[in-house]
Amino acid sequence: MTTERLGLIMNGVTGRMGLNQHLIRSILAIREQGGVKLANGDRVMPDPLLVGRDAGKVERLAKQFSVERWTTDLDAALGDKNDTVFFDAATTHARPQLLTKAINAGKHVYCEKPIATNLSEAIEVLKLAKQKGIKHGTVQDKLFLPGLKKLAFLRDSGFFGRMLSVRGEFGYWVFEGDWQEAQRPSWNYRSEDGGGIILDMVCHWRYVLDNLFGEVESISCLGTTDIPERWDENNKKYKATADDSAYATFRLKGGVIAHINMSWATRVYRDDLVTFQVDGTHGSAVAGLSDCVIQARQATPRPVWNPDEKRTHDFYADWQRVPENTTYDNGFKEQWEMFIRHLCEDAPYKYTLLEGAKGVQLAECALQSWKERRWVDVAPIKV
Repeated sequence: MTTERLGLIMNGVTGRMGLNQHLIRSILAIREQGGVKLANGDRVMPDPLLVGRDAGKVERLAKQFSVERWTTDLDAALGDKNDTVFFDAATTHARPQLLTKAINAGKHVYCEKPIATNLSEAIEVLKLAKQKGIKHGTVQDKLFLPGLKKLAFLRDSGFFGRMLSVRGEFGYWVFEGDWQEAQRPSWNYRSEDGGGIILDMVCHWRYVLDNLFGEVESISCLGTTDIPERWDENNKKYKATADDSAYATFRLKGGVIAHINMSWATRVYRDDLVTFQVDGTHGSAVAGLSDCVIQARQATPRPVWNPDEKRTHDFYADWQRVPENTTYDNGFKEQWEMFIRHLCEDAPYKYTLLEGAKGVQLAECALQSWKERRWVDVAPIKV
């Protein structure tokens, strides 16, 4: 059995998501476990090259995590034939240009989403990838959450019967940045820099809905900018030009209706930062990031509406927790391993740039629906 090196250019790992999920919990964790095991028993060991604009920050990061290679020269990195994969987790606004440059340099590409701020740019990148014959992937992390994996298990077992509806609640309060530091970067709140919760989160809802409940056929969406002024990383006040809350209803193939509220200006009073309630003729389930509870048709209580008496029934007690009958690895790491197997042994892989483009398309349809105050149909993407 042999171990093959995989040269990996990692751009944008100084940011929260790139650092925590992709570098520390994925690539470094894969290296710690001895690489990715292939079907024939061989292993693939990723060898990361960290890329960033701030030399001091990238060098400190490399030293902190004992990564031997780092640079501020992306062009030189892309010109090195010993590194065959380019990964990007930097700003959405710059992603199409970076992916285009990497693909033209002959690199396979893997990236965060959204893959672009508009569908036209997303399709151009997808076309170029197909033309150049490189392999490509887009992060679809919510599908790998233990809570959503449990929903998929329930669906596949027939637990729901005929699915009727999906109700999602996502969000939390992102501090304005004046008296408490914001948990998200300031560009997230400037539409001119690719910000906005619709562009950021509707991309997620596309792959979640498509893969778990039915392909999205149409959308109605309303967005708002609830916090008009925020403070950036330098404690400078700026105008928030992007939406920070949105409310979307989706019609899915097969008749399921989904509705998702999303907000960076809401305080959490629920079991998790994101929850999905799925109702079906035979049963219902509520899932968060990790846990999932169910209520079967046979165990459904008989509520009676009576506003004249204080409620004494504990509705939460009527639900049963789905047991932890398996272990769950970090979802980002699991996706990295899938993509590496796809690269090195051509293992099946569906989360390509096309899936990323579908997310951008739905976000674009949501913004159009908000602007025109109407339902917008979601057409198949043709490349």
